[in-house]
Amino acid sequence: MKIGNIEIEKTAALAPMAGVADRAFRELCKSYGAAYTVSEMVSSKGVTMGDRKSGQLMEISSWEHPAAVQIFGNDPETMAKAAETAMENNPDIIDINMGCPAPKIVKNGGGSCLMKDPVLAGKIIKAVCGAVNIPVTVKFRTGWDSDNLNAVEFAKTAEENGAAAITIHGRTKEQMYAPPVNINMIKMVKEAVSIPVIGNGDITDPFSAAKMYEETNCDLVMVGRGALGRPWVFQQISAYMKTGSIIPEPSITQRMIIMLKHIDKICEYRGERIGIREARKHALWYTKGIRNGAEYRRRLSVIESLDELKKIAFEISNTN
Repeated sequence: MKIGNIEIEKTAALAPMAGVADRAFRELCKSYGAAYTVSEMVSSKGVTMGDRKSGQLMEISSWEHPAAVQIFGNDPETMAKAAETAMENNPDIIDINMGCPAPKIVKNGGGSCLMKDPVLAGKIIKAVCGAVNIPVTVKFRTGWDSDNLNAVEFAKTAEENGAAAITIHGRTKEQMYAPPVNINMIKMVKEAVSIPVIGNGDITDPFSAAKMYEETNCDLVMVGRGALGRPWVFQQISAYMKTGSIIPEPSITQRMIIMLKHIDKICEYRGERIGIREARKHALWYTKGIRNGAEYRRRLSVIESLDELKKIAFEISNTN
């Protein structure tokens, strides 16, 4: 499939999860076949004020492409300036977050709050499209709540204001991440616009990815929480989509090797002191479902060094 002139393999993309989809995780998922990656959401206000952390969030590896930088905010001019600054990192696409349900984002008028103001949303999309010479996409939800399911109208607004593609998470803002995903709404959005539609929500394996494709006719699927502690899910989806083959889950020992590779990379980019604290949550996800998991996760939640992590990983490999 194509977003503008950017070709993307029709397998699965990695969702822009805040606090998770950093450069290290995106690179790892890419190595397992993620067709497309999107950065963590970056504050447009932070970017325009020269915030160092915002700048770091926009960094893209040279071999990560095709990749997007995602920005959020509620002011058209500020969003346009942030998009211009994001271009310094050579993204293939600028993605606009209009779906985040986090209270601190919504409270300030960003994320899914914009679904309540399609006129403002349209102005933001138009401003960002006018500021850059690469495709601009928009990620949003089915609506604010079950009484306000306006995804179809919102999708049309995005298309009319220049969006090259849209991603729809099949839940409302009020649902947060609670089931069920509204597959039918994604299908309705796909039927309502002529630009590519990416389906997102509860894709955890090859079968749920295939179901999303089959039931919505979407152009691409996006994996979010289904990749937490399971970056190999992209390899599984890719194999199933291309050949129908099923790649089994890795062994516990393989999982520990992948976890250490991931966390080594986090520490390389962030430094060990900060990196190991960021890594704690990932370690908990990688050890989900193992024998004596509760005790191991208790220890992993307070690790202070890579050496400590490696010792626990060795223990897990030898006792599971």
